[in-house]
Amino acid sequence: MQKPKPTSTRQPEAGLEVYRVGGAVRDALLGRPVWDNDWVVVGATPEMMRQRGFKPVGRDFPVFLHPDTAEEYALARTERKAGHGYGGFTVHASPDVTLEEDLIRRDLTINAIAEAPDGTLVDPYGGQADIQRRALRHVSEAFSEDPLRVLRTARFLARYAELGFAIAPETRALMAQVSASGELEHLAAERVWVESEKALGESSPEAYFTALDDCGALATWWAEMNGEALAPCLAAMASVPTWPDIPLAHWRYARLVSPLSDESRQALAERLKLPRAVEQLARHSAATARLVSQPLSTDTVMAWLDGQDSWRRPERARAQISLAEALAPACYPRLEQAFQAATAVSPQGLIAEGYKGAELGQQIGVSRRDAVAGALCQSSA
Repeated sequence: MQKPKPTSTRQPEAGLEVYRVGGAVRDALLGRPVWDNDWVVVGATPEMMRQRGFKPVGRDFPVFLHPDTAEEYALARTERKAGHGYGGFTVHASPDVTLEEDLIRRDLTINAIAEAPDGTLVDPYGGQADIQRRALRHVSEAFSEDPLRVLRTARFLARYAELGFAIAPETRALMAQVSASGELEHLAAERVWVESEKALGESSPEAYFTALDDCGALATWWAEMNGEALAPCLAAMASVPTWPDIPLAHWRYARLVSPLSDESRQALAERLKLPRAVEQLARHSAATARLVSQPLSTDTVMAWLDGQDSWRRPERARAQISLAEALAPACYPRLEQAFQAATAVSPQGLIAEGYKGAELGQQIGVSRRDAVAGALCQSSA
C-alpha cells in the first residue's frame, strides 16, 4: 500500500509581496458580491512561484494558479504596444516592475486599485474618488492602445449604469479616437462576442449599445444596427421571456436583432461568428415576432412550426410560445392549443390505419394541419 504524501503546512504566499487587485477590490468598495479574486505578485520570478507550488498557466505573460485555491496570481508586468488589436502587445514581467507600474497599464481607474493583505488600499490613480463620482475614467493614455477597452468600458457601463455611473467625457473622447483609428477592425470576432454577451447579461444592456453608438464604434461590428435602426432594436430587447434553458443574454440578443431583415440579421451573425444556437434562436424569435404581429391563420402557424423543426425539437416551439406570451399575451393560448393539438397527432395511430412510406409522411402533415386549424377555430369561437 502506498503511503500518503505528507501535507505541507507552508503557505504558498509566504515571502511574496501579494495584492488583491481589479474587480474584487472594486466590487467590495461598491458593496457588491465578490465572486472571484485576482492577485498580483510584486518582486517575484516564475521560478519563485513554481518553488511554492504555483502552476503556470499564462501563455503571453506569467500567470499562475494557487496550489490550494486555484485563484490566479500574475507577476507584476508592463506592456508595450507592438501590433494591432487586443493581442498586439509585448509584455515585460520581472521583479523590478512596481505595483504602480502594473496598475497604470489597467483600463479604468476603478479597476486599478490594489489591496494589501492587511486591508490597506493602494490607489495611485484615483479609483476610489471615481467610485464616489460614479465615473468610468481611463487610467492613462495607454487606454487607446487596446481597442478591446472600448467594448469593456461600454460593458462596465451596462453593469453599473443602474448605480449612476457614466463614462467620463475625456474617456468618451478616447473611445471615439480608437473607433476612428480603425483599430476595432483588428479585434477577433470571438472577443467581440464575449464582451457583447457579457453586456447583454448585465442590468442595463441598452447602455452598452448606446455607448458604442456615441463613440462611433457601433458601425464597425454592428453596422446593421447603426443610425436609426438602433432605437427599434433596443426597444425590442426590452421584451424577453423567462425560459430556464436559455440564457437571458441570448434571449436579449435574439430580441435585439429581431427588427432587422433576415439578410441583415444573418450578416451580423456571420460577422460576429455567433454560436449556432444563438443564431438559430435569433432567427426563430424574429419569426415569432412576425407571427404574432398579424392575425393567426392555419398557414402562418404551420409555417412557423415547420420552420423551427418543432416536431423533432418540441423544446424550440415551447420556448417560442413563451416569447409569444411576452410579446402578445392574447395570442399565447391560441398558439399553445394549436401546438398541443398538432403534437397529439400519433404517427403510430396512422400506421395502424394502414398508412406507410411517403403516404404516411404526407398524412402526418395533413393531420397536423387539420389539428392546428381545429384548435385555432375553437379558440377563436
